Amino acid sequence: MAQKNPSTGLVMIKGGSFVPLYGPDAKPVKVQSFQLDAYPVTNAQFEAFVQAYPKWRKATVKKIFADQNYLKHWATPLGVGPDAAKIKNSPVTNVSWFAAKAYCECQGKRLPTSNEWEFAALASETKPDATNDEKFYQRSLEWYSKPNPKYLPPVKESFRNYYGAYGMIGLVWEWTQDYNSALLVGEGRSNASLDKQEFCGSGASGATNVKNYVAFMRYAFRSSLKANYTVANLGFRCASSMPVASR
Repeated sequence: MAQKNPSTGLVMIKGGSFVPLYGPDAKPVKVQSFQLDAYPVTNAQFEAFVQAYPKWRKATVKKIFADQNYLKHWATPLGVGPDAAKIKNSPVTNVSWFAAKAYCECQGKRLPTSNEWEFAALASETKPDATNDEKFYQRSLEWYSKPNPKYLPPVKESFRNYYGAYGMIGLVWEWTQDYNSALLVGEGRSNASLDKQEFCGSGASGATNVKNYVAFMRYAFRSSLKANYTVANLGFRCASSMPVASR
């Protein structure tokens, strides 16, 4: 794939450490400085992608790479259609992990890891770590409790966090590079030889903070996915690693 300038549209996330909801021994993990797209990928951007790469059009994508709901909100094989004016600048959804990964790679980028995404999502408008900010936590809870709107808002209308990233909370769920690495994976739960109680048990007992319900929802949602799944409120954004000397 032809690659574009990977620095376009990225914001710097200064590295640090945090304790993920799931991790070995509840110890802090270090996140290296990296760059993250300021906005989730929009319908207009994804239209340009499928026009350039026909294998990712809804009429031609292989089912192993995307299920039957891939881009189902688009009226035509190449784009949104009549609703374009309403959602062209809204986050694209109904895309699989395979398609999201391919999009990022054609931009010279990659999907963020779950730790990178969670680390960046800790930031409120004014603080890089709003873990103990009750208002920030409550905003997440309120968003998760709302039904999906018919038309998602433009990405630039979502809240801008400390790093300059928009819509980390309150817009859509987002794919990560290692989306199913934290809990017992979906493939595991579908295995009839496993005790299905193991999933719920491991989710509760393995959490480092059982009161962090919003993070639990994110980890649980990601772990329910398979790579070819598409969901009406699941989008993505891209990331880029920093040169080793500048981390």
